[in-house]
Amino acid sequence: MNCRDAVDLVHGYIDGELDLVKCLEIEQHLGACPACKVQFDQVRELGSGIRSHAVYHAAPPALRARVAAALPRESGSDARAWGWRGTAAALALATLLGLGFGLALLQPGTEDRLAREVVAGHVRSLMADHLMDIASSDQHTVKPWIAGKLDFSPPVMDLAAQGYPLAGGRLDYLDGRSVMALVYRRHGHVINLFVWTQAPEADSGVRSDSRQGYNVAHFTQAGMAFWAVSDLNPEEFKAFVGLVRDQVASAR
Repeated sequence: MNCRDAVDLVHGYIDGELDLVKCLEIEQHLGACPACKVQFDQVRELGSGIRSHAVYHAAPPALRARVAAALPRESGSDARAWGWRGTAAALALATLLGLGFGLALLQPGTEDRLAREVVAGHVRSLMADHLMDIASSDQHTVKPWIAGKLDFSPPVMDLAAQGYPLAGGRLDYLDGRSVMALVYRRHGHVINLFVWTQAPEADSGVRSDSRQGYNVAHFTQAGMAFWAVSDLNPEEFKAFVGLVRDQVASAR
């Protein structure tokens, strides 16, 4: 089983819908693939959170009354038949409304989905021997190499003086697009900084989170999105993100 198959089947596995053979295959794959294990844990935690905290919405009595009032009024057995039909229609509509609400809860927001992709990309880069396409601490070597392969000119910061030396860069793929991934190091820890262009909008403040043992932070600036991820301690990770933001601002 490959990663694509595992991602397609992970929901069915969690819901107990797979046969024994598929269950054994996906369990074997999850045991050997940290990136897919991260996604599996996130989906399982999401489902658990919804079951524990989601609010159940029953159809209000007024809904049944409105449906019944809209139906033709008959006498005798016909009236009773229409009454049952009205009740059935109200229940069916309530079921559809509840199903739609549940599906909306299950759909992750854009920010949450991107955070998961960023963490998975970071894990993949560490386990698949594809941390860098170009290994160099010279920003003037890394920037032209990456710029020639993307449709925008990415900022490449040299932060060695601040204790975060540039190690290199690579091309990656996130959110259905090619992105730049700059690699920095700090005391043996790897920091992946993903950068891509997006529709012009006001610069945003830094938003931080912690996922599966990794620190994640992102902000928009100069018409680009910046996402950083690492297992570096929160204080030093926050300092790195601040340095990147300052460097991008000073280059405008």
